[in-house]
Amino acid sequence: MRLLLDTHIWIWSLVDPARLTPRVRGALQDAKTEVWLSPISVWEAILLAERGRLALEPDPASWVREQLATGLFREAALTWDVAVESRRLALEHDDPADRFIAATARVHDLTLVTSDTRLLRGSGFAVLANV
Repeated sequence: MRLLLDTHIWIWSLVDPARLTPRVRGALQDAKTEVWLSPISVWEAILLAERGRLALEPDPASWVREQLATGLFREAALTWDVAVESRRLALEHDDPADRFIAATARVHDLTLVTSDTRLLRGSGFAVLANV
């Protein structure tokens, strides 16, 4: 299985895994699963920390670098194709981060793991719901 983690799923998997459903936890723990992350999620996590909505210690950039250095995550490239697809997706909202993450799943043929109901209602990309 090739999974792309939405930003909150990535954060929860590291700091609050109890928020993940047994199905999602199992998929993430399966040795055959490839776990992918978009640069947009890195940007979004740092932004959330800067706005005081997320505590990342010792500081957001160091925390992110430390997590990425574990080798647990593959980088899902933000490409021109992803940018084009971000505007073609059938989503009910225009949140740029969500659009880029969903488009990344589509372009790279990854299954998006999310709890975001707006993304779960989208189409044109595979999802694994954490609900």
